[in-house]
Amino acid sequence: MKHYKFVSNSESDTKNFAKKLASKLNTGDIIVLTGELGSGKTKFTEGFLSYFGLENEISSPTFTIVNEYIKDNTNIYHFDVYRLEDSSEFYEIGGEEYFENGICLIEWGELIEDALPKNYIHIIFKKDNQNDNIRILNIDVPDCYYSDKSLFY
Repeated sequence: MKHYKFVSNSESDTKNFAKKLASKLNTGDIIVLTGELGSGKTKFTEGFLSYFGLENEISSPTFTIVNEYIKDNTNIYHFDVYRLEDSSEFYEIGGEEYFENGICLIEWGELIEDALPKNYIHIIFKKDNQNDNIRILNIDVPDCYYSDKSLFY
């Protein structure tokens, strides 16, 4: 596991970072987004989707659990599992079937950690106590991402 830290000084920084990461991912890749409300998870998702030209399509999946986007034969699944009681509800909606069929962004994924595959990118968003615009993203990346991908350079 490799650990990275990205300091975002603005919403634009967060979106640009997400867009760059999106450019390097493929079907089967999973990103878990963790952090308190207002910490930047949605802005990250907006940036991520902008890489695919879908920035105007984003809507919160809070009430539907998952939103599906398709662009140029790439499926992107945006989950918000905050309202799930536990991972059994994730299994009930067939959540694990999405993993191999597209790129998955999972907000609050720590709530269903036992349902997640072994290898996923985990990004923990934290607000800076001194500056309301700054976000610190702590990123854990499994070693398997380095056999064929250069994610962070």
